Amino acid sequence: MQANSIATTPPVPQTLDISHLQHLARAMRLNGQPAALFRAVHEVAASVIGFRLLTIMSYDAGREEVERAYTNMPDVYPVGGRKKKRGTAWARQVLHDLKPFRAETPQGILEAFDDHTVMTGMGLGSILNIPIAYNGVCIGTMNLTHREGWYTERHEALGLLIGSFLAPALIAGDTVFAGSSGSL
Repeated sequence: MQANSIATTPPVPQTLDISHLQHLARAMRLNGQPAALFRAVHEVAASVIGFRLLTIMSYDAGREEVERAYTNMPDVYPVGGRKKKRGTAWARQVLHDLKPFRAETPQGILEAFDDHTVMTGMGLGSILNIPIAYNGVCIGTMNLTHREGWYTERHEALGLLIGSFLAPALIAGDTVFAGSSGSL
């Protein structure tokens, strides 16, 4: 997996429109999955939500573990990195109740994530985690991180719509590009 040169923060996020959804739908039909779909989600999320860090994680409910399938910062957050989520408030909300998690400040990140010092050390101060679900079950998450105060309730709604396009790639199970082990 190589770093992606797609812009991650437009000057002003655009409004989600039919052309964005068409872009995602076309990407889903291409050969070269899941890379084509991940790139399209990256592009649309950058345009209409904004982020500095984007990761897509698959979820193994039996192990209560997430594994990174896509990242725009592979040097910091490599593909294949795993994290146990058993018994956390975040896991209950996102992985079990299928509700987005949003922290608007570094304190919110600190309270929810063990790797908070890495994120805040990169100047990231807000996060939006979107559960990707199919048939009532979480199969993964789309995670966007940005400067403090960036994300709003509106971004949650946009994230749920954009993230839903990830379901086929995560269901297919062949979501990891390289490296099947590692830590977050």
